[in-house]
Amino acid sequence: MLQNFFILCSGADAAILKTCSEGEQNKYAGIGATVFFTAVMAFIASSYALYTVFDNLFAAICFGFIWGLLIFNLDRFIVSTIKKRNSLGSELIQATPRIILAVIIAIVISKPLEMKIFEKEINQVLWEQKNEMTLANKEQLALQYTPTVEKLNQDIASLKSEIAVKEAETNALYDTYISEAEGRAGTLLLGKGPVYAEKRQKHDMALAELQTLKETNVQKIAGVETQIAALNTEYAETVKNSQPIIDGFDGLMARINALNELPWLPSFYIFLLFLAIETSPIIAKLLSPKGEYDLKLEDEESAVRTWVTQKVLQREKILSTDTELNEKIYGEITKEEAVYAYKKQKAEELLKLQTDAFHDLQIKTL
Repeated sequence: MLQNFFILCSGADAAILKTCSEGEQNKYAGIGATVFFTAVMAFIASSYALYTVFDNLFAAICFGFIWGLLIFNLDRFIVSTIKKRNSLGSELIQATPRIILAVIIAIVISKPLEMKIFEKEINQVLWEQKNEMTLANKEQLALQYTPTVEKLNQDIASLKSEIAVKEAETNALYDTYISEAEGRAGTLLLGKGPVYAEKRQKHDMALAELQTLKETNVQKIAGVETQIAALNTEYAETVKNSQPIIDGFDGLMARINALNELPWLPSFYIFLLFLAIETSPIIAKLLSPKGEYDLKLEDEESAVRTWVTQKVLQREKILSTDTELNEKIYGEITKEEAVYAYKKQKAEELLKLQTDAFHDLQIKTL
């Protein structure tokens, strides 16, 4: 039963193959087994690849099963359409398009399995790429907020500078009136005279202005710091909201690109393995000598070809004979007077009827 199933997979004519030897049947069963297991590998590979796209196991299995059937049908068609010829050159010409198609199928099948085999290495590459993307994303977003934050920090520095300048001015006035009171500057008179009172008044006015300036600028600084905090919070929220997009950067195309970042030799070995599996039925049929099945299939095809050729020739002869007879019969009829007179009478009657009908139609339109 298993042998019959694999023979069905090979695309061989089971009726003809049953009349062949056991060895011939085993050969085509082996070819069919290769076709079947290639389709199984295609199912596994496509299911994994589609799972990375849809992230849904049921959908991946359904589409993978359809893809496996497609590959099975293509492989079965490729193997079954290769016919053994008497010349190896003609067989190679016949097999070349099929080998090219087999190479394409091998690439399609091997790539998802390579991604599964090198999954850990691909995850490492993706992790590094995600880190780079995270840093780049933060830098790009920072470009939107940094100029504004820097300007606000400059405003804070300017407000603090105003306070510092006013403090220095007030401290200078303080030193002036103290020096006047101690007789170290100004009038050089010890005690609190009129000059001292004047300088003390200037200092007190500057001190009041300083106090007012501090209160005003502290409020302004608090408002600016609130704006800076709001911008920092908005920046952090934007980074947080964009991070899931980066974290989700592990789709099929991202994994293929990550696979291309790895050394090419291991992937190439896996591709060669699947190429050998995919082309092995074709190579086996090319290298094997013309067997019993090939001879019987060629005999049956030749019988059908001869039978069809005979039917076509018979139809051509029948047509040629019938044409000659028709020409001869109608040629003799044209020479008979009775037929001529009858044909003329009928033509005159038809012409009269057409004339009457046209006359009646003209009258109705008046």
